[in-house]
Amino acid sequence: MEKNTKIYIAGHRGMVGSAIWRTLIEKGYTNLMGVSSAELDLRDQLAVNQFMAETKPDVIIDAAARVGGILANNDYPYQFLMENMQIQNNLIDTALQSGIEKFIFLGSSCIYPKLAPQPLKEEYLLTGPLEPTNEWYAIAKITGVKACQAIRNQFNKDYVSLMPTNLYGTYDNFDLDSSHVLPAMMRKFHEAKLNNHAAVTLWGSGTPMREFLYVDDLAAAVVFALENKLPEYLYNVGTGEDLTIKELAETIQEIVGHQGPIVWDSTKPDGTPRKLMDSTKMHDLGWKHRVSLEEGIRMTYSWFLENIESVKKISL
Repeated sequence: MEKNTKIYIAGHRGMVGSAIWRTLIEKGYTNLMGVSSAELDLRDQLAVNQFMAETKPDVIIDAAARVGGILANNDYPYQFLMENMQIQNNLIDTALQSGIEKFIFLGSSCIYPKLAPQPLKEEYLLTGPLEPTNEWYAIAKITGVKACQAIRNQFNKDYVSLMPTNLYGTYDNFDLDSSHVLPAMMRKFHEAKLNNHAAVTLWGSGTPMREFLYVDDLAAAVVFALENKLPEYLYNVGTGEDLTIKELAETIQEIVGHQGPIVWDSTKPDGTPRKLMDSTKMHDLGWKHRVSLEEGIRMTYSWFLENIESVKKISL
């Protein structure tokens, strides 16, 4: 991959896209391209076609998606299904029609069945029912994976899908109505610390186990896929390590400096008991995460404090 290769990063302002952009700049890439959603609506097929015809990228990295937690998925199922399909289908099909040889599609571990054996392997895709709380997003992402696989099989193009585990890091979403568990906990503990170390109430029992990956490590995996022709169509991207939600809460609490009690609301759902990715295939090819969970949480909290006025919907 030449350093002046024209690379279009869809969703370059989001947590994942911005991390990929930073990593590529650090690696010496000089011809990156990104446009905001105000400038280009990726749900608009004609607009996407025109944009690609005018800009002619060599590579597309699709980090654009409508994302959110359980509440958002439950409240807006149609938007999570349709808008994500529109975004990815427009990008994938336009890339194919434009003759683009390399496309990197980013999805989520939620594509795997709810009750699949642990850790989750790539071959478990479509072997059972999905987790109902985010099936709309998952179905959209599965169609993206399968579209890239079909293009790979039929047209012999280097279209690959990377499925990251739970992500966190700089530019995360800290809005309590739509954020994921780690940034939501960080905000709750921070606000409680400011409120004389008030008690923090968290959902469930704290016993489910989850895996977390610092977003810059995912960005490194994307660059790895960019610079190498991966032999298969689908790869998990994770640490191979998990911990209980209770252990996660206690780690965040210590880093934030909150000294009050934690109250577990057992009337709220726990979700899947365990969700761990098997990332052996990526590890065997040569990529592995570098940032430990504690180090990543510390860096994320530092960024949170530095950007507390501009963090999305922070309203402290």
